[in-house]
Amino acid sequence: MPNDVASGPEKGRPIQLTPVAPGVWLVILGGGVAVLGPLFGFLIGTVLGAEAETLGLSPIFLFLFLGFLVAGAGVGTAMLGVRRILRNRTKATA
Repeated sequence: MPNDVASGPEKGRPIQLTPVAPGVWLVILGGGVAVLGPLFGFLIGTVLGAEAETLGLSPIFLFLFLGFLVAGAGVGTAMLGVRRILRNRTKATA
């Protein structure tokens, strides 16, 4: 009975893994936070109910506003990632 254990990968086209450019993960994270921030703010405000008041405001309005602030931070993070990508591109071409 022959031993058919492969000694390694078969010969063929070589696979070259290239790293992701610096800043791409900041763009992905910032975009996700920018999209999900207001949604979670509205969800939390709705769970707390419209009848109660927090700081003199309806919880839906208050937490939606906080969600927009979180989304603004996400957009800022994404913009920092874009800036980092563009700076890395100009360094690579120079």
